Amino acid sequence: MVASGNYIVENAHIVPVTGEPFDGALVVTEGKIAKLGPTAKAPRDHERIDAAGAWLLPGFVDAHVHLGVHEQGEGWAGADFNETTDPVTAAVRAIDAINPMDIGFDDALAHGVTTVNVNPGSANPIGGLTVAMKTHGAIVDDMVLRAPSGLKAALGENPKRVYGEQKKTPSTRLGTAFTIRKAFSEAREWAAKDSKDRAADLVSEALAKVLAREIPWRQHCHRADDIATAIRIADEFGYELVLDHGTEAHKLADRIAERGIPVLYGPMMVSRSKVEVRERSPKAPGILAKAGVKVSIITDHPVVPIDFLVNQAALAAKEGMDPQEALRAITINPAEVLGVADRIGSLEQGKDADLVLWEGDPLDTRNRALRTWIEGREVLRYDAEASAPVVAERW
Repeated sequence: MVASGNYIVENAHIVPVTGEPFDGALVVTEGKIAKLGPTAKAPRDHERIDAAGAWLLPGFVDAHVHLGVHEQGEGWAGADFNETTDPVTAAVRAIDAINPMDIGFDDALAHGVTTVNVNPGSANPIGGLTVAMKTHGAIVDDMVLRAPSGLKAALGENPKRVYGEQKKTPSTRLGTAFTIRKAFSEAREWAAKDSKDRAADLVSEALAKVLAREIPWRQHCHRADDIATAIRIADEFGYELVLDHGTEAHKLADRIAERGIPVLYGPMMVSRSKVEVRERSPKAPGILAKAGVKVSIITDHPVVPIDFLVNQAALAAKEGMDPQEALRAITINPAEVLGVADRIGSLEQGKDADLVLWEGDPLDTRNRALRTWIEGREVLRYDAEASAPVVAERW
């Protein structure tokens, strides 16, 4: 594998995402994209990589996963995503529970996903702080792009079920909304005090970041009525709202577009296992995008394994989403929602060299990822002889 951060990928079909595709080359210097274009040249000391006509794209971004906090194949020992001892756990941090050795990280690399946003679960009305991170490394702190990148919250079935079974508030939708309002009201009072008069309060401190619009409020909601509640509470408190899942968001597409609220749609490839996802549809991302909503497609890994992020984008394109918009939904759109589009999400000069070389169009799911780079370092290569991807050492 290429250890150097200086090379040129030549003879590639390059899809920048934010610009028109072209045949040409891309130059990487010290882990950053130095230049790209039909006639791009590199200094003599740069290694030369012949793409032989393969497609070069930015690494994909999945803005809603539980990678590393809900480990695959580990059972209860790897389940660290829901702290169900209190309805309001705004101060817990996903970063403190991520195991970067979770096999899901290798799966991400093998299918072109180089950035994820790891969330706490949706058992609590207010679940905790999220983190945007790269998908290769040994220590989580070295993989972080933005922390915190948002505060996770949940409406709908999950919190009412979890706390209803405990015979405590919230056991209804109105109780969940009350719990969120109460926490925000207390945080607003706490933040209004002079700093020398404030007692230490990690929960209010986290919520105050949302009220100050330093980080977005990541609202888990599926049904249209819950989405309307999410918008109502956001209007009351004035924070930046992101709709996670948004299964029935297409029913409110014009209202959501008017307010400029992004939707992270998914998971799409799941059974209709509960009322909230009964109306999930691969047509929804296209409907939302046509209405002017910024759409990202998510897996909610491990609900849908992260391997299938691009398959979901292909499914959305099959059902009416413009193919270019489907690619944006797993690249630049989630990068913008996460507040890290200055570094990732497209192939542009100065951005991180998070690159994936595909056999052909990745929306044709017969094509595989041949090579994956993160910040210029090759982290995966497909071994044709072994018919298996090989991941670089993490240490």
